[in-house]
Amino acid sequence: MPTVSENNKRIAKNTLFLYFRQLLVMAVSLYTVRVVLAELGTEDYGIYNVVGGFVAMFSIISGSMALAVNRFITVEIGRDNVMQATRIFSTSVIILLLFSVLICIGLETFGVWFLNAQMDIPGGRMVAANWALQLSLLAFVINLMSVPYNAVIIAHERMSAFALISILEVTFKLAVVFVLRWMSFDKLITYACLTTLVALIIRTVYAIYCKHHFEESHFKFTFDKGLLREMLGFTGWAFWGNAVILLKDQGVNVLLNLFCGPVVNAAQGIAMQINAAVYSFVSNFMTAIRPQIIKNHASGNLLPMYTQIIKSGKFGFLIMLLILLPLCGNIDYVLGLWLVDVPVHTANFVVLVLLYSLLDGILTPIAIGVFAQGEIKAYEIALCIIYAVNFIVSYVCLKLGMPPETVFVLNIVFKACVLADLLVHSKAKYAFPIHAFLKQCLLPSVAVFVLSGSFTYFMPWEAPGSFAPFLLHTLVIVAYTSLVILTIGMTRGERLFLKNTLRDKIILKLHRKI
Repeated sequence: MPTVSENNKRIAKNTLFLYFRQLLVMAVSLYTVRVVLAELGTEDYGIYNVVGGFVAMFSIISGSMALAVNRFITVEIGRDNVMQATRIFSTSVIILLLFSVLICIGLETFGVWFLNAQMDIPGGRMVAANWALQLSLLAFVINLMSVPYNAVIIAHERMSAFALISILEVTFKLAVVFVLRWMSFDKLITYACLTTLVALIIRTVYAIYCKHHFEESHFKFTFDKGLLREMLGFTGWAFWGNAVILLKDQGVNVLLNLFCGPVVNAAQGIAMQINAAVYSFVSNFMTAIRPQIIKNHASGNLLPMYTQIIKSGKFGFLIMLLILLPLCGNIDYVLGLWLVDVPVHTANFVVLVLLYSLLDGILTPIAIGVFAQGEIKAYEIALCIIYAVNFIVSYVCLKLGMPPETVFVLNIVFKACVLADLLVHSKAKYAFPIHAFLKQCLLPSVAVFVLSGSFTYFMPWEAPGSFAPFLLHTLVIVAYTSLVILTIGMTRGERLFLKNTLRDKIILKLHRKI
């Protein structure tokens, strides 16, 4: 049985692997989007995205299934039950095959009709658009079938493999954009073909790696009605939770368009891009901590699980805050540096969306604990109600003529309601210590936020207009926030752990080299 120290080291190592992956993937992806846009042109790029987005609507299925497979496989690996893990893996493959057939039937009937009869596709590009639809569907099915293999890798905490395969994927995608430059054939069709080929290659790499390293990843045709019913039940409730979140997010986009126009949609899109980049640093940490929480619950080690949830919630919040504050403090300069023409409301939207994600840093570990426990029906029903009310209230506010920022403020308020519901549910299902969470996580996090946020807002000089003042401005905010985190946000034991880690990983290595 691994010790707490060994688990912490594993989490730290896995987080570093995921951060390295994220930075590289982010850099390559930004460059890739730029080149693809230049090669395809605005029209074809728009067609590919609208068609691909139509197919991506079914991601609620893959997302739900990923939650289920991750949870069930990680539980059995935590129990060292290889035979049951193999059954779960094989059952998940069968379920995903069934889902793939249903999705294909739906898109080959309704999807094809909708594309050809309802979508606004420029003349002469309908054939290419249909090719894009078919190839996007094939790529989606391929990626869907990769879910069990991803789950096994994460369950075994092989984040180095996960990171390396992800890096291999973006490298292939980068190669695709260079191939586009010298291809004379229709570039939209070519791009869709090559993207699908990359998905197939990566799916094959995942399969080969898992078959060579993990016994449970060998598919065996099995039809366990009880297991099938249990997994579909879990997936079903996760599906409704993901569906209502998707409906809320896409529904809000529609509301903003109806009441405020496309310029506001552009501002919202920019805000979501920035948020995705910032929150990725927290989500990587959560990916590393997830298997530990699930395994501890599976083995009945509830006290270590409580500690992991509380500490990872606080660290997720503080990591996010350390990035958020300097960005928000210099938001006008950053947006002006990145964009030629900044849409109105963009700066406000960015700040509010990041504050929304800040709550996710605390909320996500508790949600992992809920999914580890397995009984999610009550939680998902409450989630559906909360987000449905969120959508209705947003509609009423916009109907009354309130500014678009109101929608994002409401999102934050209702996200806090989700946190409250999670705490109540966790207390009822696995005796989660709410008092310890409030004392050790929420209160220190709020204190750091208030002190650091106030300092950032009331900076003694104006926001910078050039790079040198911007850099100084950023360094001051980061330094002050770090000081507050160390003195107020962290306990003595956490500071000592950080000190020893830095000493062992950096100072001693440098000393050995000298």
